[in-house]
Amino acid sequence: MSDTKTKSATPAERKERFTTLSGLPVDRLYTEENLASWDPESALGYPGEFPFTRGIYPTMYRGRLWTMRQYAGFGSAVESNQRYRYLLSKGQVGLSVAFDLPTQIGMDSDHSLALGEVGKVGVAIDSLEDMETLFDGIPLEKVSTSMTINATAAILLCLYVAVAKRQGASPQKLSGTVQNDILKEYIARGTYIYPVRPAMRIVTDIFSWCRDHLPKWNTISISGYHIREAGSTAVQEVAFTLADGIAYVQAALDAGLRVDEFAPQLSFFFNAHNDLLEEIAKYRAARRLWAKIMVERFGAKDPRSLMLRFHAQTAGSSLTAQQPENNIVRVAIQALAAVLGGCQSLHTNSLDEALALPTEDAALIALRTQQILANETGVANTVDPVAGSYAIESLTNEIESGAREYIKKVESLGGMLRAIEAGFVQGEIQKAAYEFQRAVENKEQIVVGVNDFVAPSAGENDDRAIPILRIDAEIERSQIARLNALRAKRDSARAQSALAELQRRATTTENLLPAILAAVEAYATVGEISDALRRVFGEYQESVVI
Repeated sequence: MSDTKTKSATPAERKERFTTLSGLPVDRLYTEENLASWDPESALGYPGEFPFTRGIYPTMYRGRLWTMRQYAGFGSAVESNQRYRYLLSKGQVGLSVAFDLPTQIGMDSDHSLALGEVGKVGVAIDSLEDMETLFDGIPLEKVSTSMTINATAAILLCLYVAVAKRQGASPQKLSGTVQNDILKEYIARGTYIYPVRPAMRIVTDIFSWCRDHLPKWNTISISGYHIREAGSTAVQEVAFTLADGIAYVQAALDAGLRVDEFAPQLSFFFNAHNDLLEEIAKYRAARRLWAKIMVERFGAKDPRSLMLRFHAQTAGSSLTAQQPENNIVRVAIQALAAVLGGCQSLHTNSLDEALALPTEDAALIALRTQQILANETGVANTVDPVAGSYAIESLTNEIESGAREYIKKVESLGGMLRAIEAGFVQGEIQKAAYEFQRAVENKEQIVVGVNDFVAPSAGENDDRAIPILRIDAEIERSQIARLNALRAKRDSARAQSALAELQRRATTTENLLPAILAAVEAYATVGEISDALRRVFGEYQESVVI
């Protein structure tokens, strides 16, 4: 509706131009004219039916609430196991494992480059011994587990399976997700090891192996979260995430898999940011666009292959060290967006995460935020309550259209792998991040407590000072001692034989997972297994983006 059609004189507005957090223009008023050519039957349909705009299941949260999966892991396996048991005792229904940086990049805790990083941003896992400790007393047949791991995803998945086997669990009953999204590491995060193409081979080996051995396991979580954390817009988050998805599907097809064999086990991971309406629209647009891509481009027939199932995590980049209590409000709003957008599982960040890893008390408040949303607000009682909103549907259409244009550009460059190698995707995200930072510095974008509504910071002796979780340096020393003890007591000949077989397989087209599983069961370490593959595949050298 044009401004000239308003019936009364228009008073002055607060700003000359209103936009979403990502910079999309926001109209003063949305009416049916914004949806003049919009067909609700084809654009929306019904929940559980193509194009899944309104949700992937007919009853959504009336049938089952989303999985409340708090991301946790720090220090040693002992400390992390205690945190998992604590969260499960408080009503959490799924685990989400954070690994430390050495584990993520395939280095053992005694590697020279691991110094000072052991157990800092996640749990240190060097071997099957650590993995057994991590899940001690937790029945893996009954708990769904998500593991945020990429370059070493195959190794950590095999470690998980090995622990489950020792528990007497059936691999057929194991449920969970391994992130396994290596492309976004090259784009936005940096915990890669191998060059892009052998790394993609490992991804598709996981697809194939899980099809035969772990039928309930989600083989990948195609992640827009880190793309958004790196500074992308909502449109870019959708576009580059789905472009990554296209690349994975094509790689699996090229490896000889049929689309409906693996596509039902694909899952996605999105950010939940501050702009409530934009975020809700983002999820709906992504779901609709993915369903169309799977039908139009890949000819998928199984309805499950068309469903964009996604986990959401509230935006870590939005949290502030200044006035950290404000983060509780931010997280609640972000979580509401994810729920109204139809997420299948959700992690809510803790108020102290701009300062350090979460304390137990802060993690509990974050979990309680989800429980309040589920049980006190009523938003889970009807399916897609925002459908038909002129503003929401207009934003959904705009985000889908913008994402399609980006995907076309990626295709014109030769696909996502070439676009990444050329630095196109990274460059687009960097531009968006720069524009947002400039808006903050110019106060075009207000961040409460940072560039406006500023309050004095709490000092160390102030009663309001936020408790900080600190990782004891002794954890690194004890982790290295345990690693050395493991190497001394294991059957070295068996471990070396398993590593040699893995290295041989890497020179062929044989699936790597059986050899990795044999190696972890022989107590070969994460670093040793990664090194065996490094000797064959080499290491990735990042493109310089100017």
